[in-house]
Amino acid sequence: MSSPLPTADLDTWADRLHSALVDSAPIPPLSDSIPDLDVAGAYAIQQRNLTRLLGEGARLVGRKIGLTSAPMQQLLGVDEPDYGFILDTMVHPDGGSIPLSSLCAPRVEPEIAFRLNRPLRGPDVSVADVLDATDAVAAALEIVDSRIAEWRITLCDTVADNASSAAVVLGPWLPINDAPDLDDITASLHLNDEQVDQGVATAVLGHPAEAVAWLVNALAVFDTGLQAGEFVMSGSITAAVFVHAGDTASADLSGLGRVSIDFT
Repeated sequence: MSSPLPTADLDTWADRLHSALVDSAPIPPLSDSIPDLDVAGAYAIQQRNLTRLLGEGARLVGRKIGLTSAPMQQLLGVDEPDYGFILDTMVHPDGGSIPLSSLCAPRVEPEIAFRLNRPLRGPDVSVADVLDATDAVAAALEIVDSRIAEWRITLCDTVADNASSAAVVLGPWLPINDAPDLDDITASLHLNDEQVDQGVATAVLGHPAEAVAWLVNALAVFDTGLQAGEFVMSGSITAAVFVHAGDTASADLSGLGRVSIDFT
């Protein structure tokens, strides 16, 4: 998949998004300045920043899937999810803290994380293939953040901006054979011990492993896949809720446990 946009334009906007990330200073929507920006171009921008960060010493440890719920797809006028990368520098310990000054306008989402014990590569990967390649799952929180001012995003804006990914928090890994039926899991999202939303894992494309299968098949278009040891954030089970300095966010996922993070 290639974009008709000139390489120099892709490089320029990758640079601007990288600066917005480093400085925690959002920029106007790319789609306002590049009316011809398409999804292929947006992923090309995302890939440029992944290559840059890996070159600076970061390590790719997984992927995240976004836009897995019908309401979010309807909001952006799309009919499929998107994805981004997760680096080791983006993983925070359960019960740890994140300085709000390092973010722009963060939100939190409860998710199920999948850890692979063998490579997965599309096309034609199924839910059964995903479950067979998964050795463990975990309760997780994703911190999503937009380097696009005021979250004024189109699909291309969020794709270019690493699918609005910022950080992840993982609970203890539970062997997949000990886990409950994943589509039956209920997630409760709390801010400062007050429940703010609740949902069931069927909100994630009907089954969270379906989202992972979608990701692997989407990566095949770019001649890549997932490696053993990598993990996948499968998509939010509830709405994404804004957080502020002093907040503690936590999620309880039935059968998987609890995970939390402080914002300082």
